[in-house]
Amino acid sequence: MAVQAGNGKLFPIGAVSELTGVNSVTLRAWERRYGLITPERTPSGHRLYSESDVRLIEQVLEQLGRGVTISSVARQLHAVEMSIEDEAAGDAWYEYRHSMIEAISRFDESVLDATYNEAMSLYPVDIVTSRLVVPLLQELGERWSAGLEGGIAEEHFFSVFMRNKLGARFHHRNANNNGPVIAAACLPGEYHEFGLLLFALSAHARGYRLILLGADMPLHELPLVIARTRVDGIVLSGSVNAHCMEVAMQITGLTQTVEVPVFIGGEVAGKCREVIEDTGGIPVGPDLVSGIQVIRRALPPRKGGNSTREEI
Repeated sequence: MAVQAGNGKLFPIGAVSELTGVNSVTLRAWERRYGLITPERTPSGHRLYSESDVRLIEQVLEQLGRGVTISSVARQLHAVEMSIEDEAAGDAWYEYRHSMIEAISRFDESVLDATYNEAMSLYPVDIVTSRLVVPLLQELGERWSAGLEGGIAEEHFFSVFMRNKLGARFHHRNANNNGPVIAAACLPGEYHEFGLLLFALSAHARGYRLILLGADMPLHELPLVIARTRVDGIVLSGSVNAHCMEVAMQITGLTQTVEVPVFIGGEVAGKCREVIEDTGGIPVGPDLVSGIQVIRRALPPRKGGNSTREEI
């Protein structure tokens, strides 16, 4: 909820997190460590961000999405000469990935956890996902496919670690989020749920409430979930290996039964877009940010405004 001030609208930190996808911990770190944004303060010490602050955060996100490190963005904003084409701009992500791969190869959860937590404290979840988690998953998959010794154990170790980390974040945020409720599951026969989990993490950062139903979900059970939980929308995830006609058969009965939007994400959304649209589903594709934008436009307004727990 915005507050009207003499110089325009002011937004509490929770509202800014929902607008930009940058969580409050990261916003405070940007302010404390780099002086990127200096919000106003209420008499009780709560942060209030102006519309120009929100635009600045969006500019920072654009730079981060191009691979520029947060320290380089800060130097640029403080008028220190810096080229965003500088190869050193991506060094932080290389260091994070190298540190985590080394920790995974030693099955060292403490180093793995510390590195991941540091990245999450400085960067929005979408940037950490695209620049760190996804490349790590790809590299581990390549090590597994190449038959490197320990490759399978490494992939399993990292998978369990990430599921635990994501699960902890879901549990913490669901208690404070009060946005639309999304039931999220993998299509029947789909057992790879990492994409779904990463989507859920990104949606959580924007205030959505998630009911995670995991892999290989029988779709005939979803109307019961909706009836019991007042779900606002359904997100189903599938891989490029899915057969389009089979996907159509799976979701046709669902879209004809439920009254909430049914979104289809993952690689299957691109492969079977026309078929999905013909069945009444809404394809959102594998990209997290654009997918959530599609969902936001289709779902009803956020219920109850911002989080009931005000953050300083």
